[in-house]
Amino acid sequence: MSNSDHLELDGHALRLFLAVLEEGSVTAAAERLGVTQSAVSHNLTKLRRIMRDPLFTKSGRGIVATSHAQSLAEQARFLLDQMQAFASGAHFEPDGASMSLTIAANDLQRDLLLPTLFRNLEGALANIRMTVVPSLLPGPALLRENHCDLLISPRPPEGVDIVQKRLLTDHYMVFYDPDMRDAPQSDDDYLSARHITVRYGNNRTLEFDDMLENQGVERNIVLRVPNFTAIAEFLRGSYMIATLPSLLQKHALRDFARAPMPLAGLKKGTLDLPIFMCWHQRYQHDPSHLWLREQLEDVAATRLRMPTKRPVSQPTDHGQAPQRTS
Repeated sequence: MSNSDHLELDGHALRLFLAVLEEGSVTAAAERLGVTQSAVSHNLTKLRRIMRDPLFTKSGRGIVATSHAQSLAEQARFLLDQMQAFASGAHFEPDGASMSLTIAANDLQRDLLLPTLFRNLEGALANIRMTVVPSLLPGPALLRENHCDLLISPRPPEGVDIVQKRLLTDHYMVFYDPDMRDAPQSDDDYLSARHITVRYGNNRTLEFDDMLENQGVERNIVLRVPNFTAIAEFLRGSYMIATLPSLLQKHALRDFARAPMPLAGLKKGTLDLPIFMCWHQRYQHDPSHLWLREQLEDVAATRLRMPTKRPVSQPTDHGQAPQRTS
């Protein structure tokens, strides 16, 4: 590279380079960027000349990055982030502003917070485009590699460059169909009941289930489903119970009753479920990102204050209805 070749590089070239790298296709990159294939090909030729490297080679019906191109990816993302920070300035005024963002969250956090957040952003900004992706078991690469702008999870990834803040603290309660049964009112009632719980598609279990197992508590789990939203149809009309975050009462399980856990011997904190928002250090002082985080905190506080449809069931003196096999 000559002393002046680098001056021909700009943000558009870097964005195009990353689009081709991530899509593995000139056609897909062109569709993602909203430009023609010939424009992508022309700019790739220019980048190859500047970098003195093929950057991409054919592989079957697609293309693959050279080792040199792969080594440049992280630096290209960093430079684009720096350009964005440089252009953002010291202030952010939502009135008249546009925002495009990606938020990673699983179904509990997604359904609880993000519909309200999106409506609020629609009302405050001139234009908003939001993409929601599943967080699964989140790792730091999700934020480091800019796959999302914000992550909402009870299991924040670790890393010196990852920033986290607690949004709210939920707790686990017992959900059940009150037309079919009463709440479990003793340890024996709870442990002998038929249980339904969540096991995600990546074979990850709920943290609560892991803690019970570690404490030697054995339950009769007869059904596992891949997410919280699948619980309702199985629980309705059944004698099963589900021990889940209480905030599900505000959306996915609004038609069911809930009751406190009867297990008195649980270790302190077992029933707590803190939920965090996480972001990369590069956005720590970005005014628009700071404003976005404040909006999410407001939504979390509002959702906690909203009443639930059905009151929490209280223990009674007459005991539980007889268990029947469904």
